[in-house]
Amino acid sequence: MPSSSLRPQRPPVTPIGRLADAIGATVHGGASAAEISVTGIELRAQDVLPGDLFAALPGAHSHGARFAADAVARGAVAVLTDPEGADLVANSAGGSAGAHSDVVVLVHPHPRSVLGSVSATVYGDPSASMIVVGITGTSGKTTTSYLVEAALRAGGRTPGLIGTVETRIGDTPVPSALTTPEAPHLHAMFAAMLERGCDSVVMEVSSHALSLGRVDGTRFAVGAFTNLSQDHLDFHHTFEDYFAAKARLFAAESDVHAAESVVCIDDEWGRRMADIAAASGPVTTVSTDGEARGAAAVARNWQARADGAQTFDAVLGDRVVSATLRLPGRYNVANALVGAAVAARVGVDPQVAVDAMATVDVPGRMQRVDRGQAFLAVVDYAHKPAALEVALATLRRQTTGRVAVVVGAGGDRDTEKRPLMGAVSAAAADLVVITDDNPRSEDPATIRAAVRTGAMGVDDAARGEVVEISPRADAVAYAVRWARPGDVVLVAGKGHEVGQKVGDVVHPFDDREALARAIDELGEDGTS
Repeated sequence: MPSSSLRPQRPPVTPIGRLADAIGATVHGGASAAEISVTGIELRAQDVLPGDLFAALPGAHSHGARFAADAVARGAVAVLTDPEGADLVANSAGGSAGAHSDVVVLVHPHPRSVLGSVSATVYGDPSASMIVVGITGTSGKTTTSYLVEAALRAGGRTPGLIGTVETRIGDTPVPSALTTPEAPHLHAMFAAMLERGCDSVVMEVSSHALSLGRVDGTRFAVGAFTNLSQDHLDFHHTFEDYFAAKARLFAAESDVHAAESVVCIDDEWGRRMADIAAASGPVTTVSTDGEARGAAAVARNWQARADGAQTFDAVLGDRVVSATLRLPGRYNVANALVGAAVAARVGVDPQVAVDAMATVDVPGRMQRVDRGQAFLAVVDYAHKPAALEVALATLRRQTTGRVAVVVGAGGDRDTEKRPLMGAVSAAAADLVVITDDNPRSEDPATIRAAVRTGAMGVDDAARGEVVEISPRADAVAYAVRWARPGDVVLVAGKGHEVGQKVGDVVHPFDDREALARAIDELGEDGTS
């Protein structure tokens, strides 16, 4: 079901005058403006429902006010726009203008800047009635969200989940198009969750969402930071800009800063973020090397098991609890510590929290594909150099055999990371199979060439075998046929995704299915 339909069944009724006062807007047009009330808000005219406020924002190519007549025809009772948009609504020609010339228009000089607050007001400020946990960072947002959700549920709460893989309202899963939805949809989700009995929400908060105001109007009870590494520099341009976007969840001067924070200080960015968060409220610092860094929550006695699971003692203040994770990788110990500290912040007993985390599998995050084969096959969402390096190092520690990685890079995204993906792969794996990810509008061969350039830049003595194979299914099959008993095959980059975007078309494709199919096609003796 599309995100625009995720609304409360019994929405509040908000007088237009109250909305205008809340955001400092002026009311134009409409002889009966004082009698108008709204029950929803929508950015897309085609998704408007009767009773909605249509947010007609200026865009890069067209002004949303050009679609106001369509929105009104679908039942919008008012329009929120800027002065230019108000003129477009008033002066629109071609028949529809006359029919809707009495539409109420809320005029604000910068309507996008108030979209979050007006959306919260329309839906009755639902995040104020729940415990909202926001999790940000380059890697680990999804895994940590699943871990926190499991801990809250075990602690007697009824959490909702909003993230990359799915949104869940109660026990009902909903596919996600964006890591963090636009503000009107986000607050509608909050209201729907509250209406259906959720008392808390765990959500991933992307840097795009923080920069573009998608979470504006949200009252975060706890903000959590996992780490920072290269990603989205096509959008943020510099690491400092990227960091500053993440810091909106913690900085005292930010309208969306969390009341309390949990920050992993295993990297320098986390240590900086902890200092920023300390100025806005209580902070719990977390580290897998806590004794050295003086963190409040630390891991001790860490051990990786042969089956890929790991155990450790989680020290949270004066409590020491024994923890087990099905998820491999020391970085997942950090994610679990963040999750346990968040749970403790909202009143969940640490042992209850870590026991719940022991049951968690995360779609497309170090997810095993087991078809009875004699080698380990894993799908992981690692699509950034640092995440890929960590994933490969983790799997290398899990085996005495060889390691193969199937890797690519997305089109229309950060071009600088492409050679880095190749270099990381070639330095860490015995076999690198370069293939297509989501090429989007770019030539796939050009993207593969950039990845290959990075791979071949690794010294001959340190470089694994490098091959280039397209399409992606053939690349996966090649790695599977290469594997011997005791080896590892990692298919990286797409994780939970079930489509591959080539041009403007999304073709059905799931790495987990491709990997399973390739394994099934092996002979019973493990050969092709």
